[in-house]
Amino acid sequence: MKRLRLLRSVLKRTNADKLITGFAVFFLLAAFLIMLVEPGITNYRDAVWYCYAIFSTAGFGDFVAETIPGRAISIFLTVYTILIVAIVTGVVVAFYNDLVAMKYKASKAELLDKLENLETLSKEELSELSDKIKKIM
Repeated sequence: MKRLRLLRSVLKRTNADKLITGFAVFFLLAAFLIMLVEPGITNYRDAVWYCYAIFSTAGFGDFVAETIPGRAISIFLTVYTILIVAIVTGVVVAFYNDLVAMKYKASKAELLDKLENLETLSKEELSELSDKIKKIM
């Protein structure tokens, strides 16, 4: 649950949530358009299933685009899916890397501060500092 909240926060801070929302709207619109142009897909539920098969690149084969507009929509949905997955993945990874780097810098700054002020540290703090340095080396 905590990780999902963190992911939601990352998506919101980077505006990737807007990309995902835009994709969801396009997905539902594409399903509607497929239903209109494809003779073998007669209801919205089947159109959504077809778009899911295109979206997931599974290509179950239940339905196949027969018309040129249907094929064009399918191609656009596939390319759009690849782009959205790549962008959102890149945003999340970059944010996570920045977070790790910030934690590392803060940890490093704290360690350097303690090393600069060794004479003010208690025996327990010195022992703790020694253990940290041993782990690093």
